[in-house]
Amino acid sequence: MEETCKNVYITTPIYYVNDVAHIGHAYTTIIADMLARYSRLTGHNTYFLTGTDEHGQKIAQSAQAKGKTPKEYADEVSGKFKQLWDDFDITYDKFIRTTDEEHKLGAQKAFEKMYEKGDIYKGEYEGFYCVSCETFFTEKQLIDEQFCPDCGKPTSIVKEESFFFKLSAYEDRLLKWYEENEDCILPRAKKNEIVNFVKGGLRDLSISRTSFEWGVKLPDSINEPKHVMYVWLDALINYISALGYGSDEKEFNFWPASVHLVGKDILRFHSIYWPAFLMSLELPLPKHIAAHGWWTRDGEKMSKSKGNVVNPKEVADAYGLDAFRYFMLREVPFGQDGDFSQKALIDRINSDLGNDLGNLLNRISGMSGKYFDFKIDSKDVQKYHQKELDEVNEILENVEDLIFNMQINRYLEEIWKVLTIANRAIGDYEPWTKMKEGKNDEAMALVALITNIMAKCSILLQAVMPEKISMIAKSLGINIDTKLYNELIVDKGLIQNTIITKVEQLFPRIEEPLLQTAPEVKKDKNEVEQKEEEPDNLITIDKFFETTLKIGTIVEAVEVPKSKKLLKLQVDVGENKYRQVLAGIKEFYKAEDLVGTQACIVANLKPAKLMGMLSEGMLLAAKDENGLCLIRPEKTKISGTKIS
Repeated sequence: MEETCKNVYITTPIYYVNDVAHIGHAYTTIIADMLARYSRLTGHNTYFLTGTDEHGQKIAQSAQAKGKTPKEYADEVSGKFKQLWDDFDITYDKFIRTTDEEHKLGAQKAFEKMYEKGDIYKGEYEGFYCVSCETFFTEKQLIDEQFCPDCGKPTSIVKEESFFFKLSAYEDRLLKWYEENEDCILPRAKKNEIVNFVKGGLRDLSISRTSFEWGVKLPDSINEPKHVMYVWLDALINYISALGYGSDEKEFNFWPASVHLVGKDILRFHSIYWPAFLMSLELPLPKHIAAHGWWTRDGEKMSKSKGNVVNPKEVADAYGLDAFRYFMLREVPFGQDGDFSQKALIDRINSDLGNDLGNLLNRISGMSGKYFDFKIDSKDVQKYHQKELDEVNEILENVEDLIFNMQINRYLEEIWKVLTIANRAIGDYEPWTKMKEGKNDEAMALVALITNIMAKCSILLQAVMPEKISMIAKSLGINIDTKLYNELIVDKGLIQNTIITKVEQLFPRIEEPLLQTAPEVKKDKNEVEQKEEEPDNLITIDKFFETTLKIGTIVEAVEVPKSKKLLKLQVDVGENKYRQVLAGIKEFYKAEDLVGTQACIVANLKPAKLMGMLSEGMLLAAKDENGLCLIRPEKTKISGTKIS
């Protein structure tokens, strides 16, 4: 985002109130909330808009089917959307409804201005109309001469008096805008689709209806009481009516929008109709229109009939809101379709959040407490670890460019590279060895380096996982705000002194899915399943995964007195404390040779006592006529890395 940008305006589409919120709605809103939180943190004046679209024939029909007035029905569904965003702690500045009086005034003013300019004229329209999409189509666009090309539902021929917007008059200006503004539509591949569509020729757009009444009336100056506005004209105007267009305009300094977030199914409305309306109104055009993909579940399209629709509230309640936010933002590149599965979510929680992020905080707490009474001093970090600092700063100085180019998954990937630097440094420099050698200042510099890396990453993750990051900030003794952002990220500084506080485990490991899986589709009664007889010694993959194998780093090793075989090991498997493991390998390994090396450990073995001492795991080894050797990773891995 440009350094000169002081006002940031972020919008979601206003969600159509014909159904409850689903995972796609949540995805859009979480992205917008992340952008808004990040913009505020970095010192920009930020306005974040979301809301509901409540007019149109489809709403009127849904309300009638439920025995309600359109307004009663809209109140009910809109209230559910707003409640969900409040439950999700979405930091919107305004929740707009197209039934708000201020919005109606804005829509009427826009219609009046375009009419006075000569961009709106009265005529008659006949075409194939899809009630579900609130859109007219030509016969050539239909599927099998009858069905809507967008939703597949039957269309009907509608002939009625209508007002038209001269969309065809803006074809050249739209193409020029696309050409001169490389990132006006993101991802860029989507822009090519829009450019090709416009080059194919634009028809004037019908923007009023007389066949139903549930909509915004035309301005009194037009004197056409039987007409209501086409729902897409009404809906798109919300982006300026929310800022006061047509009323007091007290927030209009936020226009133009920094980014309109939309689903790919409504990109055409936002990247063709909306810019043309704005050109007619002589208003600046948005900086970015960003279209994301759709979500499937376990590789299948979601549908009520299949019973596989993902309820975002249920997922967040089961797995934690911040984990859900992280998964949605990290799992799929923006613009591509994503697939939701509990397995993928659990993998992200256990690996990225538990092992990489949560475990690093545990290690900071453990090392600072064991060696320095939880006190951290950064005075020698640059002396001993300038190389690591340069690596970190080089990565972080480029991540902001990814945010408003909607490469959010890459933004997170870059931050995880920095966390890897921190975890790697612990293994490379071994603070426990420094302490044994009396190099306390070097050990302190290392722990301070890790603490500062965690602080920098926390600042940049605050917008992604606000609740969990606030807990990390508390543990590190910092307050994440614009001042700290400037000090640690912009100026590449360090926390000079702080005291570490222990916090509860941030991301407890999840072994089994927490939600009921979608029901399996019943097989045809004529299908016969043949189950082959299996040898008794074969196990299923589920049975195998009941065993948890991890990479462990041996940090201490001593001989067990009076035992010919046992060594007592302290093993780091990425937890709050080291595991004590008694291993019968004394005949093959010297204790001092094992310290600092890694091995594979069975991590969920029931603890047992050997010679009166507790053993909390088992090392994997292979033995033949040539002796015994431990099973080790080919390359050094982060302690606690799961073997799969």
